[in-house]
Amino acid sequence: MRRLLPSDGVVSESKDMALSLVLRVRAMSKNKVKGTSAETAVVNYLIAQGFLHAERRALAGVNDKGDVAGLPGVCIEVKAHKSYSIPAWLKELAAEKVNSKAEVGILVVKPVGVGSANTGNWWAIMPLSEATELLKKAGHGN
Repeated sequence: MRRLLPSDGVVSESKDMALSLVLRVRAMSKNKVKGTSAETAVVNYLIAQGFLHAERRALAGVNDKGDVAGLPGVCIEVKAHKSYSIPAWLKELAAEKVNSKAEVGILVVKPVGVGSANTGNWWAIMPLSEATELLKKAGHGN
């Protein structure tokens, strides 16, 4: 890593701390960029499929309502990680579903190696009970 020194060549402790903070923010922003990119890919895919009101939702901290807005009654959480934490993500989705007062929650996971050009091949994961309710509403089952 290249380090920029002041003209006198002396780096103070506070400057070291500031550099450390900048490096941590850069590391976080790389993950944030990846997440934002995945969320945008999902929104663009939904719009192309006719869900014209789909849009990225602003962050809401502990009262998070999912990553995608514009589909009333539906909470969508998007994940793009190298390793999968599906049980934890489903727990997060359940909380966001309550926060958004949604009937349906969908966890969208970007598989490793499947890019934004193939967003339709990403995984949509949801509890089986919710999937069967959707099937019934679509006219299947009794």
